[in-house]
Order: sequence, then C-alpha cells, then structure tokens
Amino acid sequence: MTPPPTPHPDLPHPEPATPRDLVGIGIGPSNLSLAALAHPLAELDTVFYDQAPAFAWHPGLLIDGSRIQVPFLADLVTLADPTSPWSFLSYLRTRERLYPFYFAERFHIQRAEYDAYCRWAAEHLPGIHFRHQVDGVRWNPERDVFEVDFTQLDTDGEAEALGRTYTRNIVLGIGTRPHIPDPLRPLADAPGVPVLHADDYLTHRDTLLAADHITVVGSGQSGAEVFLDLLRARPAGHERLHWIGRTDAFAPMEYSKLGLEHFTPDYTRYFHALTEPVRDRLGATQWQLHKGIDAGTLAAIHDELYRRTLHGGWPDTVLTPGVHLRTAGRIATTQIELHLEHRQQNTRSRLTTDAVVLATGHRERPLDHLLAGLDPYIRRDNSERPRIDEHYRLVLDPSVTATGCNVYVQNAERHTHGVGAPDLGLAARRSATILNTLTGKDNYPLPTRTAFTTFGLEQRQPQIPPARQPRTLTPLRDGI
Repeated sequence: MTPPPTPHPDLPHPEPATPRDLVGIGIGPSNLSLAALAHPLAELDTVFYDQAPAFAWHPGLLIDGSRIQVPFLADLVTLADPTSPWSFLSYLRTRERLYPFYFAERFHIQRAEYDAYCRWAAEHLPGIHFRHQVDGVRWNPERDVFEVDFTQLDTDGEAEALGRTYTRNIVLGIGTRPHIPDPLRPLADAPGVPVLHADDYLTHRDTLLAADHITVVGSGQSGAEVFLDLLRARPAGHERLHWIGRTDAFAPMEYSKLGLEHFTPDYTRYFHALTEPVRDRLGATQWQLHKGIDAGTLAAIHDELYRRTLHGGWPDTVLTPGVHLRTAGRIATTQIELHLEHRQQNTRSRLTTDAVVLATGHRERPLDHLLAGLDPYIRRDNSERPRIDEHYRLVLDPSVTATGCNVYVQNAERHTHGVGAPDLGLAARRSATILNTLTGKDNYPLPTRTAFTTFGLEQRQPQIPPARQPRTLTPLRDGI
C-alpha cells in the first residue's frame, strides 16, 4: 500500500496552460471523498477550493463522547475502494492506533475522531487549497470551458490576490449551513444575546452553563446531545433546563436493518425515477430516517434523569415535544421570551429563559448566487430547483453538455436523489460515480445491487444464482 504524501503547504500555485479536468468548490467530507478517489487517477488535473482557513467538521458539536450515526466504513473511500490509502483504517495505521481501535470494538466512532481523520486527509491530499474564496462561475462558449474566479485570502481572511482558472468540469460541494428559524433570527444576529445555533455550542458552552435557565430547541440528534451534555454538567435539583421540539415525540431514528436500505444506491435510483410531485411528498414523510435520535442517546438521557430521582424528587427539567415556536423577543436586557404553541392541544404559552440553543438542523446552501453566471444554461423543475440527472450532473443547456463539460453536485440533490443525499455512507459511491462518468471509464467498479428490498414493482435481473430465483409477480391486467 502506497503511503500518503507528506502534508502540503498551501502556497501560491501557478495555473496550468490548459483547462483543468475538474475544479471542486467546497472542501467538506463530500469533496474530500472525491479528492481522495481522484488522487490515484494520474491523468486527471484536479484542484479544490474552500474559503475556510482549514478543514473543520461541525466543530461546535464535537461534544465529548458523541458518535457519528454511521459505521466507520462510511469513511471517504472504503465503500468504493477498500484498498485506498485514504481509508479510516489507513489513518489509524499512520497514527499507530490500529490495535487500540481493534480492542475498542467500536463500529461507530466518535465525531471528534471522524473530524481528525478528515483533517488528516485534507492536510495530505494534493490539490487542496483553503483560504480560496470562489467568487463566480461562468461558461465561456468561445473556449468551451468554465471560468472560475477566486480570491486568495490571507491569515486574517482579507483579500490577498485574485485568480482565475479554467476547467471542463466543476463539482459543487459547498455543503449546508445552520438553519435558524425566522422568529429567532433577530435575536441570534444581535450581539451579546445568548441565542445561538448548536453549531456554535462548544464555543459558548461555559457562557451557557453560567445562565440560570437554558432552553434547547430541536428534537433531533444534536438537540438530544446538547441537552444531555447540559444535563450532566448541571447540579442535581438545579438543572433548570427546557427541551422543546416540533415533532410529536422525541423519537428514535429508524435504524432497523431493512430500514437502513433507504440509504443504498438501489433506493437512490428508485427515488430518482419517481415523478417530481411524488418525490416531494415522499421526502416530507421520511424525517425519522434522518432526523430521529439515536436510541443510545435517548437511553442515556433517561438514565441520567432517572439517576437524579434516586434520593427523592424530580430533576428540574421540562421535555416537551409537539411544540411550535411562534415568536420570540427580549425582556429588558437579560432574558428571552419564547411564544409557544402546542398543536395537538391547540394551546399557547410563554416561556421565559436566559439562553437558547437552536438545534434546528441545517439547510443546503443555495447555489443561485454562486451559479448566477450559469443561470441561462441551467434547467429547472416546477419549483425552480436545478434538475439533476442520475449521475449527479446539473441538467444544462445542450450547447454546454455537447462539449463534454458538466457541473456536478454533492449533497445538494435531496430533491432528486432522496434522503440519502447528505448521508456519509453514500459519499464514496457518489464520488466514484462522478469520476466514472467524468472519465468515461470504470475506474471504480460499483455493484449493481445493494439492497434486499426491491423498491417498486418493476422487474430486474436478479443478482442470485438461477437455481434460487424467486417467483416473479404476474402483472395485473386492467379491469382485474
């Protein structure tokens, strides 16, 4: 196995005389996966830009002991190439930690360890350039290439130099951004007001713990982890914690083995082939596949609450699902008033608190500003969202695609590819698909079947020996 190269310095880099094969915009796990799988393809000239100073994966949520909700095999490369030197196991080997990991028997690793693994890859992969802010993308019809303008930033985040590169393909991996509900946006934007998104939780943890009363908003995994961490840090009998969420229950994530097959390429293909209205309706019903709470976290919360009842009394906590946050405002200069509505009871109330943590999830970063220069070429659906084909390419005007140039997307295709779009377990498969499509070669052979579940009634070639073929369904005729 070839060891990864030594860490690369992010020095000024000359632009090539000919167009690049691929420019990646954004360096999160998705484009890191693509960079890692592209690394052994020597014929490809690739570069990746990100305006951040370094790789960081939700640093405010790297709570001690919190784990990612997918197995460690869902690293940057393994599910497409288990022999890659960029796998999580290769990372452990470089750190001489294979045996400790072996004896730890951890199938789900800590978030901090996943972050450290990705930082290792980002520091060693060539063609990775942080402090590079991409300002715009345009199509040049005279040269049949994309123009990518960027600004190189100094250590203070100020503009240092302007640059432009030309490329035949672009991959957008700009990820998501924290979602702040409209009623709380003015408070979250106001300086000195302790209303913050969970992405900033660890940065402000000490300030939060000093508050007399804390409210956590959001009934997903991050809300549960923040609530548990606050609970463990508060003295028994003086917890002063509220936890509210919109869902009807603090519900566990769907984690049955057949349920997890919604995160397979088989389901992605099925979902992509559905009509747009069906996809939109279906996506709204699948929240428990990705917005539920790990059963172990729910158990840990109950265990901690139960432990605090051993000597009599109940902990000073309120956990209420099914609550909608209507409006919010400040009382004097020190407190926050939340106006709540319980939809099942059809009742309203007010909650006064000293600090609010918004575990309200993330939304895909909008592409419109970045791709404004390509807008005349982008084909959109009935909701004005970019259409994306089965190979993760934006559907562009034929005058562009006829040249062999394309714009690919990563983790921006939930409306076309379904619930698995942001899932780490599908990142390597998506990257491999992009590279296979871009090069026109089968660089990474991918399995044709990945699930026991057959989604839909359409027949396909069974992937089992002929002697064990199941009976096929007899198609129904109209009127029967």
